[in-house]
Amino acid sequence: MKGDSKRRRQIIGILFAMTVYYIIHEGAHFLYALYLGTFQQIRFLGLGIQIAVYRERMSNLQLGIFCLAGPVAALLSGYVLAACSGRLGRMKSRLGKACAYYAAIALMLADPLYLSVLYVFFGGGDMNGIRLLMPETGARLLFGGLFVVNGWLFLKKVLPNYQN
Repeated sequence: MKGDSKRRRQIIGILFAMTVYYIIHEGAHFLYALYLGTFQQIRFLGLGIQIAVYRERMSNLQLGIFCLAGPVAALLSGYVLAACSGRLGRMKSRLGKACAYYAAIALMLADPLYLSVLYVFFGGGDMNGIRLLMPETGARLLFGGLFVVNGWLFLKKVLPNYQN
């Protein structure tokens, strides 16, 4: 019985984290596209979503910022959760703690991992625009460094707050 309850919290926490990640990451793309007047549609792609824009109405700089907006919003949100992890880790609700824990993982690590390594297997995604702002190798190194730093931050500062 206890294992079922823990497993259920993990599944709900992971689904919550995925939802929060998409709302924040894609929401930042959406808001910037609305601001520019270039929003076209929301595309549903399997487990993910994508904000489509009218590319011809955007400069390279605007496209680069559009592609960077999602990762920056997710990372900043992850840092807020990391900063609040002491308080979140003391919540009485085990489900609430699981949701906050998995959301912190997703927001702090998903984009750095994707933009340093995984994007080459999935058609580029945000890197297609980010490379308009900086050399691709530099961007990969930057996001790889963020992955290492955020992983260390999570293991040393955030995780202990949820283990107590």
